Amino acid sequence: MARASARLCNEVHLYTTNQDGNGELSVPTDRVVQQDGVSIRYFPIQHPRFWGTSLPLARALKEKIPDVDIVHIHSLYLFHTAVAALYCEKFQTPYVIRPHGTLDPYIHKRHRFRKLIVEILFQNRVIRYASGIHFITEEEKLLGEKYTFGALGFVVPIGLDAEGYENKTAKAKLFSRFPELTGKKIILFLGRVNFKKGLDILVSAFAAVARERHDVHLLIAGPDDSDYGKKVTAWLKKENIYKKTTLAGMLQGEEKLEAFHYSSVFVLPSYSENFGIAVLEAMACGLPVVVSEKVNLWPTVVAAKAGLVAPCDAEIFSRKILDILNDDNLARQMGMNGVALVRNKFSWHEIACKLQSVYSSLITKSNH
Repeated sequence: MARASARLCNEVHLYTTNQDGNGELSVPTDRVVQQDGVSIRYFPIQHPRFWGTSLPLARALKEKIPDVDIVHIHSLYLFHTAVAALYCEKFQTPYVIRPHGTLDPYIHKRHRFRKLIVEILFQNRVIRYASGIHFITEEEKLLGEKYTFGALGFVVPIGLDAEGYENKTAKAKLFSRFPELTGKKIILFLGRVNFKKGLDILVSAFAAVARERHDVHLLIAGPDDSDYGKKVTAWLKKENIYKKTTLAGMLQGEEKLEAFHYSSVFVLPSYSENFGIAVLEAMACGLPVVVSEKVNLWPTVVAAKAGLVAPCDAEIFSRKILDILNDDNLARQMGMNGVALVRNKFSWHEIACKLQSVYSSLITKSNH
């Protein structure tokens, strides 16, 4: 997003910490890093880490915010959210907040007591005084607006550099590493292995598919979140489909592209999904998708006829997967529709132009 905005000849500064989960990124914290036209500053993470605390970041924001036209704050309930909004209010700089799915009722109610404390301390005020709330789908806006105190909400999606996904790579890396995939109809899940992704639904759905077809294989690719993979493994063994499943861990580069290009269907049965960037990636590779109705991108997928949608129900999900596996013409057409959708609606240039228009409007409004 920052790179796309910079390509429109804007001066873009990205301020963040060097936090990387429980570790730290190997990045300089003492100077500006120039990347693709964006000036990036990394600041050292400090305790308490769960809040994203960084006093050097706070000092830098205090110095920088008076000199900028608008600030785009990402995520809620964190240290940088409070500090950036505080200085924006102090220096009368308009700011936009992107909630990143935290206002979805499924996520909003998790750890409610802890969040309530933060809301009382600063979060409610941050939302009330925001110039705008940046939602990335109409569904996210619809779900989240009841928590935004009437603040202006607008929808601009996130995008994809589709050209990086178009070329079909050889089967060199992924299939040599996981030979059990060879000759199979691959059902691909790619994302974090955690509680909200609906992997319990997927396991039951795949078990039903495997009873109908003996040529299928489930590929689960993504980092394990809080050892949730142990639960998934137990479910797979209980359903007697563990040997028909590959738990690949995180795939990157050519292996990731191979997974998209050589699978038969992409699945995402999430209980809550703010957007689903992996859905875009799959469609960019011509892969038909089956998503739950809790994936906020689903209306766009269905309207473009690039995939199917199902409730968070294993039996219905399995039938949708089989609909695609059993109809090669349908799968091929959905794949082509998905490629066209990503090219036409989710290019970063178009998205940056929409953001630019919103920024300009909010800056003008702030100056009056």
